[in-house]
Amino acid sequence: MSEPVFLPAGDTALVVQFGEAVDAAVNRQVRHVAAKLRETATDGIVDIVPTIRSLMVHYDPLVTRASTLQSAISEILHHQHEGEDGYRLWSVPVCYEGACAPDLESVARDMKLETSEVVRLHTAAPQEVLMMGFLPGFPYLGLLPEAFDVPRRFEPRVKVPARSISIAVRQTTVYTVESPGGWHLIGRTPVEFFDPKREEPILVAAGDRIQFQPVSMADYEALRKDVEAGDYVPVVQDIAPGEGA
Repeated sequence: MSEPVFLPAGDTALVVQFGEAVDAAVNRQVRHVAAKLRETATDGIVDIVPTIRSLMVHYDPLVTRASTLQSAISEILHHQHEGEDGYRLWSVPVCYEGACAPDLESVARDMKLETSEVVRLHTAAPQEVLMMGFLPGFPYLGLLPEAFDVPRRFEPRVKVPARSISIAVRQTTVYTVESPGGWHLIGRTPVEFFDPKREEPILVAAGDRIQFQPVSMADYEALRKDVEAGDYVPVVQDIAPGEGA
């Protein structure tokens, strides 16, 4: 893996670029450094903003300097272990049928596959939460197989239904609330990824992994009733370091 590039962002922030491409290994490095900076509570750091391939560290110039932060980050990278960290693995039901999947057929045509094969590939392995953004609790997951390297929609939708599962450019996402959006909608989950009434409003975090599980429309509707009644408990397990696939 190449050495990170340190870039000043004015006199109160430092950007660390870990790579040029969207890559799961690069993303893990971003998250690792962000976590270690938070753990050490380095003096002068105001905020830490991780993205898929870079990290922005906001700091108080009266307390610390960019050069000091660069040295601290380099030291973290020097001691980084090669193995994977532990993570949470979520099992999330998804309906890939009818009104839940308005773009599935067009995506299958673009991929030159049957719709059943698109679903099989989308659910074949857990997807890693690379970062959170855009909407409250909105996860960017990847990387999907190369067949999913399709561009976003030419014309974005004005309204995307909440809990829609979407794909584009080898990533998949969950629209946590109704909003405009330009990704292809291939399914919908009954599970709320963002619920302001919950003790923990946001369900997942960067570094978690999600295994999508296909369910029928009838099962989707039944599960949705359970969610609305407060009877549904999300399925999650803790995977220890070294135990994952």
